[in-house]
Amino acid sequence: MRFLRVVVVIGVVLGALFVGVDRWASGYVENRLADRIQARQGLAGSSEVEIDGFPFLTQLMGHELDRVDLKLRGVEVAAEGRKTRLSELDASFRSVKLNGDYSGGTAARAEGTALITYADLTAASQTGATLSYGGAPGKVKVTAAVEVLGKTLTHSVVSTVTLEDAQDGKGGKIVRVRADEVPGAGVPGVEKLIRRKTDFDRNLDSGMPAGLHLSSLTSDEAGVHLTLGGSNVVVAGS
Repeated sequence: MRFLRVVVVIGVVLGALFVGVDRWASGYVENRLADRIQARQGLAGSSEVEIDGFPFLTQLMGHELDRVDLKLRGVEVAAEGRKTRLSELDASFRSVKLNGDYSGGTAARAEGTALITYADLTAASQTGATLSYGGAPGKVKVTAAVEVLGKTLTHSVVSTVTLEDAQDGKGGKIVRVRADEVPGAGVPGVEKLIRRKTDFDRNLDSGMPAGLHLSSLTSDEAGVHLTLGGSNVVVAGS
Protein backbone atom coordinates (compact mmCIF):
# COMPACT_ATOMS: atom_id res chain seq x y z
CA MET A 1 0.00 0.00 0.00
CA ARG A 2 2.83 2.35 0.83
CA PHE A 3 4.33 1.73 -2.60
CA LEU A 4 1.02 2.53 -4.27
CA ARG A 5 0.72 5.75 -2.30
CA VAL A 6 4.21 6.76 -3.41
CA VAL A 7 3.32 6.00 -7.03
CA VAL A 8 0.12 8.08 -6.73
CA VAL A 9 1.99 11.00 -5.15
CA ILE A 10 4.66 10.88 -7.85
CA GLY A 11 1.96 10.74 -10.52
CA VAL A 12 0.17 13.76 -9.05
CA VAL A 13 3.41 15.75 -8.83
CA LEU A 14 4.43 14.87 -12.40
CA GLY A 15 0.93 15.71 -13.62
CA ALA A 16 1.04 19.09 -11.90
CA LEU A 17 4.48 19.77 -13.37
CA PHE A 18 3.25 18.85 -16.85
CA VAL A 19 0.21 21.14 -16.54
CA GLY A 20 2.44 23.95 -15.27
CA VAL A 21 4.93 23.57 -18.11
CA ASP A 22 2.10 23.24 -20.62
CA ARG A 23 0.47 26.49 -19.43
CA TRP A 24 3.83 28.31 -19.38
CA ALA A 25 4.59 27.23 -22.94
CA SER A 26 1.12 28.25 -24.07
CA GLY A 27 1.50 31.69 -22.48
CA TYR A 28 4.94 32.15 -24.03
CA VAL A 29 3.69 31.43 -27.56
CA GLU A 30 0.56 33.57 -27.00
CA ASN A 31 2.74 36.54 -26.05
CA ARG A 32 5.10 35.91 -28.98
CA LEU A 33 2.22 35.79 -31.44
CA ALA A 34 0.65 38.92 -29.93
CA ASP A 35 3.93 40.83 -30.31
CA ARG A 36 4.33 39.70 -33.93
CA ILE A 37 0.75 40.60 -34.81
CA GLN A 38 1.13 44.00 -33.16
CA ALA A 39 4.27 44.71 -35.21
CA ARG A 40 2.77 43.35 -38.43
CA GLN A 41 -0.45 45.39 -38.20
CA GLY A 42 1.17 48.59 -36.90
CA LEU A 43 -1.03 48.39 -33.82
CA ALA A 44 -1.16 51.50 -31.65
CA GLY A 45 -3.44 49.94 -29.05
CA SER A 46 -3.35 46.44 -27.60
CA SER A 47 -3.34 42.85 -28.78
CA GLU A 48 -4.36 39.69 -26.96
CA VAL A 49 -3.94 36.11 -28.16
CA GLU A 50 -5.51 33.03 -26.58
CA ILE A 51 -4.62 29.50 -27.70
CA ASP A 52 -7.42 27.00 -27.18
CA GLY A 53 -7.00 23.31 -26.42
CA PHE A 54 -5.15 21.09 -23.95
CA PRO A 55 -2.53 19.78 -23.86
CA PHE A 56 -0.78 22.58 -25.71
CA LEU A 57 2.64 20.90 -25.95
CA THR A 58 1.38 18.12 -28.20
CA GLN A 59 -0.04 20.75 -30.57
CA LEU A 60 3.26 22.63 -30.43
CA MET A 61 5.31 19.57 -31.29
CA GLY A 62 3.03 18.96 -34.26
CA HIS A 63 3.45 22.60 -35.40
CA GLU A 64 -0.33 22.98 -35.63
CA LEU A 65 -2.75 24.70 -33.24
CA ASP A 66 -6.44 23.77 -33.17
CA ARG A 67 -7.69 27.30 -32.53
CA VAL A 68 -6.21 30.74 -31.88
CA ASP A 69 -8.44 33.62 -30.73
CA LEU A 70 -7.26 37.17 -31.39
CA LYS A 71 -8.44 40.47 -29.89
CA LEU A 72 -7.06 43.72 -31.33
CA ARG A 73 -7.87 47.18 -30.04
CA GLY A 74 -6.97 50.34 -31.95
CA VAL A 75 -5.56 48.70 -35.09
CA GLU A 76 -4.98 50.81 -38.20
CA VAL A 77 -5.77 49.21 -41.56
CA ALA A 78 -3.72 50.74 -44.38
CA ALA A 79 -5.05 50.55 -47.94
CA GLU A 80 -4.42 52.74 -50.97
CA GLY A 81 -2.01 54.85 -48.95
CA ARG A 82 -4.73 55.72 -46.42
CA LYS A 83 -5.24 54.49 -42.88
CA THR A 84 -8.56 53.63 -41.25
CA ARG A 85 -8.69 52.89 -37.53
CA LEU A 86 -10.65 49.88 -36.30
CA SER A 87 -11.68 50.29 -32.68
CA GLU A 88 -12.07 46.52 -32.26
CA LEU A 89 -11.12 43.46 -34.27
CA ASP A 90 -11.91 39.99 -32.90
CA ALA A 91 -11.02 36.91 -34.93
CA SER A 92 -10.88 33.15 -34.45
CA PHE A 93 -8.33 31.16 -36.47
CA ARG A 94 -8.72 27.39 -36.95
CA SER A 95 -6.07 24.77 -37.81
CA VAL A 96 -3.09 27.12 -37.58
CA LYS A 97 0.11 25.68 -39.05
CA LEU A 98 3.06 27.31 -37.27
CA ASN A 99 6.28 28.35 -38.98
CA GLY A 100 9.67 27.06 -37.87
CA ASP A 101 10.39 29.57 -35.10
CA TYR A 102 6.80 29.72 -33.77
CA SER A 103 6.58 33.45 -34.52
CA GLY A 104 3.53 33.07 -36.74
CA GLY A 105 1.57 30.76 -38.96
CA THR A 106 -1.25 30.31 -41.44
CA ALA A 107 -4.80 29.34 -40.53
CA ALA A 108 -6.84 27.02 -42.73
CA ARG A 109 -9.87 29.23 -42.06
CA ALA A 110 -10.84 32.22 -39.96
CA GLU A 111 -13.86 34.31 -39.04
CA GLY A 112 -14.36 37.44 -37.01
CA THR A 113 -15.86 40.88 -36.52
CA ALA A 114 -14.59 44.46 -36.45
CA LEU A 115 -15.97 47.82 -35.35
CA ILE A 116 -15.37 51.27 -36.83
CA THR A 117 -16.67 54.02 -34.55
CA TYR A 118 -18.28 57.10 -36.07
CA ALA A 119 -15.32 59.21 -34.95
CA ASP A 120 -12.97 56.94 -36.89
CA LEU A 121 -15.36 56.81 -39.84
CA THR A 122 -15.40 60.63 -39.83
CA ALA A 123 -11.59 60.65 -40.01
CA ALA A 124 -11.67 58.05 -42.78
CA SER A 125 -13.98 60.19 -44.95
CA GLN A 126 -11.23 62.82 -45.41
CA THR A 127 -13.86 65.29 -46.69
CA GLY A 128 -14.48 67.29 -43.53
CA ALA A 129 -17.86 65.64 -43.02
CA THR A 130 -19.06 64.40 -39.63
CA LEU A 131 -20.70 60.97 -39.40
CA SER A 132 -23.11 59.61 -36.77
CA TYR A 133 -25.81 56.95 -36.47
CA GLY A 134 -28.54 57.24 -39.09
CA GLY A 135 -31.35 55.79 -36.96
CA ALA A 136 -31.59 52.37 -38.62
CA PRO A 137 -29.31 49.44 -39.45
CA GLY A 138 -27.12 50.24 -42.46
CA LYS A 139 -27.77 53.99 -42.19
CA VAL A 140 -25.44 56.81 -41.16
CA LYS A 141 -26.03 60.53 -40.80
CA VAL A 142 -23.52 62.69 -42.64
CA THR A 143 -23.20 66.40 -41.85
CA ALA A 144 -21.03 68.59 -44.10
CA ALA A 145 -20.43 72.25 -44.89
CA VAL A 146 -20.53 73.24 -48.57
CA GLU A 147 -20.06 76.58 -50.29
CA VAL A 148 -22.87 77.57 -52.63
CA LEU A 149 -22.88 80.93 -54.44
CA GLY A 150 -20.35 82.34 -51.99
CA LYS A 151 -22.24 81.20 -48.92
CA THR A 152 -21.27 78.33 -46.61
CA LEU A 153 -24.22 76.08 -45.91
CA THR A 154 -24.33 73.09 -43.55
CA HIS A 155 -26.34 70.10 -44.73
CA SER A 156 -27.15 66.78 -43.06
CA VAL A 157 -28.16 63.75 -45.09
CA VAL A 158 -29.07 60.18 -44.27
CA SER A 159 -26.75 57.86 -46.14
CA THR A 160 -26.62 54.12 -46.75
CA VAL A 161 -23.39 52.31 -45.91
CA THR A 162 -22.84 49.18 -47.99
CA LEU A 163 -20.17 46.67 -48.89
CA GLU A 164 -19.48 46.64 -52.63
CA ASP A 165 -17.12 44.84 -55.00
CA ALA A 166 -14.03 46.91 -55.77
CA GLN A 167 -13.85 48.02 -59.40
CA ASP A 168 -10.07 48.40 -59.57
CA GLY A 169 -9.49 44.97 -61.09
CA LYS A 170 -7.77 43.73 -57.91
CA GLY A 171 -10.86 42.16 -56.36
CA GLY A 172 -11.91 42.58 -52.75
CA LYS A 173 -14.58 44.76 -51.14
CA ILE A 174 -14.97 48.46 -50.41
CA VAL A 175 -17.06 50.23 -47.77
CA ARG A 176 -19.30 52.72 -49.62
CA VAL A 177 -21.24 55.65 -48.12
CA ARG A 178 -23.87 57.27 -50.37
CA ALA A 179 -26.54 59.86 -49.50
CA ASP A 180 -30.09 58.62 -50.05
CA GLU A 181 -31.36 62.11 -50.92
CA VAL A 182 -29.61 65.47 -51.24
CA PRO A 183 -31.25 68.81 -50.29
CA GLY A 184 -31.47 71.17 -53.24
CA ALA A 185 -30.82 68.39 -55.72
CA GLY A 186 -33.00 70.23 -58.26
CA VAL A 187 -30.59 73.18 -58.40
CA PRO A 188 -27.91 72.65 -61.08
CA GLY A 189 -24.56 71.74 -59.54
CA VAL A 190 -25.75 71.70 -55.91
CA GLU A 191 -26.13 67.93 -55.62
CA LYS A 192 -22.64 67.40 -57.02
CA LEU A 193 -21.15 69.86 -54.53
CA ILE A 194 -22.87 68.20 -51.58
CA ARG A 195 -22.01 64.67 -52.66
CA ARG A 196 -18.33 65.62 -52.91
CA LYS A 197 -18.51 66.09 -49.14
CA THR A 198 -20.94 63.34 -48.12
CA ASP A 199 -20.19 60.40 -50.43
CA PHE A 200 -17.01 58.35 -50.23
CA ASP A 201 -15.53 54.88 -50.63
CA ARG A 202 -12.93 53.24 -48.42
CA ASN A 203 -11.00 50.10 -49.33
CA LEU A 204 -10.38 48.14 -46.13
CA ASP A 205 -10.17 44.64 -47.58
CA SER A 206 -6.62 44.96 -48.87
CA GLY A 207 -5.39 46.16 -45.48
CA MET A 208 -6.63 43.10 -43.57
CA PRO A 209 -4.33 40.18 -42.66
CA ALA A 210 -3.64 38.20 -45.85
CA GLY A 211 -6.57 35.88 -46.59
CA LEU A 212 -9.07 37.66 -44.30
CA HIS A 213 -11.82 39.48 -46.20
CA LEU A 214 -14.95 41.52 -45.49
CA SER A 215 -18.20 39.62 -46.03
CA SER A 216 -20.95 41.89 -44.63
CA LEU A 217 -21.63 45.00 -42.55
CA THR A 218 -24.30 46.85 -40.62
CA SER A 219 -24.51 49.90 -38.35
CA ASP A 220 -25.96 50.79 -34.96
CA GLU A 221 -25.39 53.42 -32.26
CA ALA A 222 -21.82 52.17 -31.62
CA GLY A 223 -20.64 52.42 -35.23
CA VAL A 224 -20.25 50.27 -38.32
CA HIS A 225 -19.86 46.55 -37.64
CA LEU A 226 -17.93 44.42 -40.16
CA THR A 227 -18.06 40.64 -40.55
CA LEU A 228 -14.84 38.97 -41.70
CA GLY A 229 -13.92 35.54 -43.01
CA GLY A 230 -11.42 33.71 -45.16
CA SER A 231 -9.12 30.76 -45.74
CA ASN A 232 -5.32 30.43 -45.68
CA VAL A 233 -5.14 33.48 -43.42
CA VAL A 234 -1.74 34.71 -42.26
CA VAL A 235 -1.87 34.98 -38.46
CA ALA A 236 1.53 36.61 -37.96
CA GLY A 237 5.11 36.40 -39.13
CA SER A 238 8.43 38.10 -39.41
